[in-house]
Amino acid sequence: MNRPERCHRVPVRRVFQFLSGRPASALLWIASAMNESAPQAIDRRPIATRNRRWAQSATTWLASRNVSPNAISTAGMCACIAVGIALGLTSVAYHRVFWLIAALGAQLRLTANMLDGMVALVSGRASKVGELYNEIPDRVSDAAVFIGAGYAWGGNVALGYIATIVAIFTAYIRAAGKIAGAPNEFCGPMAKQHRMLVVTIACVYSAVVPRSWQILYIDHVELGVMGLALFVIIVGCLITVSRRLGRIAHALG
Repeated sequence: MNRPERCHRVPVRRVFQFLSGRPASALLWIASAMNESAPQAIDRRPIATRNRRWAQSATTWLASRNVSPNAISTAGMCACIAVGIALGLTSVAYHRVFWLIAALGAQLRLTANMLDGMVALVSGRASKVGELYNEIPDRVSDAAVFIGAGYAWGGNVALGYIATIVAIFTAYIRAAGKIAGAPNEFCGPMAKQHRMLVVTIACVYSAVVPRSWQILYIDHVELGVMGLALFVIIVGCLITVSRRLGRIAHALG
């Protein structure tokens, strides 16, 4: 998610100090109210989970403890590096726990990507440097996950690298559109959260079913479940690129 630039200085930290004993929901409400004019200028990925109570409580807890949004972004990247390693290990020493670690890491990435921007907004710590931490770790995360998936049991190395390229290109189209003056375009069908969902489903399936069920035969072509997941991601990303280009061109025209 994208972090907004600070429109004006807000002494949110003093509020946290003054109301340190108040309920978390009260802290979040006050911080949001003090930044009331900021959301109008925010160009963020629409995530319904932001409105969940646990997400708001986690945001308030992290902001009240002065946790850096950039550290949260970095943590999400580290989770994806762990995903790539776990996926690669499934073809070296097959253990179901590796699939579960990969599934958990993919979801932790999405959680970190959501919380970093929320914490930046609530704590008033949004900055241009934060934009770098928002974008660069995401590209490292995509590469780590998909290259790891390519080397996973049932994966395909070539598809892993192709998925990495098209995923990064999908994000590049969005960034290029924003530079050109269009709003951030987050449409799918294979945006970041959708890519991680496909990986998560493939990992959970592989952790549950017998190993023999993870190889599919389509017209005498052998393809593993993770290879199929990468193929779906590639096709979805190509469609996403086309849709985003169309929408950006329309917005600029």
